[in-house]
Amino acid sequence: MSTEKPEHDPQGMDLAKRIARAARGAAPRPAPKKRGPAQRPDEPALLGDLLKEVIEEEGWTREVSVHQLLARWPALVGPVNAEHSQPVGYADTVLTVRAESTTWATSLRTIAPQLVATLNEQLGQGTVSRVLVVGPEAPSWKKGRRSVPGRGPRDTYG
Repeated sequence: MSTEKPEHDPQGMDLAKRIARAARGAAPRPAPKKRGPAQRPDEPALLGDLLKEVIEEEGWTREVSVHQLLARWPALVGPVNAEHSQPVGYADTVLTVRAESTTWATSLRTIAPQLVATLNEQLGQGTVSRVLVVGPEAPSWKKGRRSVPGRGPRDTYG
């Protein structure tokens, strides 16, 4: 019997089933700290509380926090920079941002240290060690199986 975790279900059905099982078998919880009428002991647990438990059990807290913060990308980098860039990945404490042009990539690289400081201030020190800013993807000139390596576009118009 293996102690490894099962592979991730891309449709999320395993996670949904775990949440449903937890909701059915969950012990009554104290009333959540919110305004309004108190939750009765015979009422089911709140879905948000169950999701928080699953996120903590799986160790996804840091990644979820990073993605929630990056949802506010315009507030972090300003509306003009956000219009020309977007975060595309987060792995091993490195945030990857794609800019729409090399000019915008250069501009974002200049504010990358401040962005790291802001992210660590809001998420906890060590969450983001570096911001990697990449420019737009260059088009591939390789067409077909018999293309010649190292021969990109040529001036054939004059």
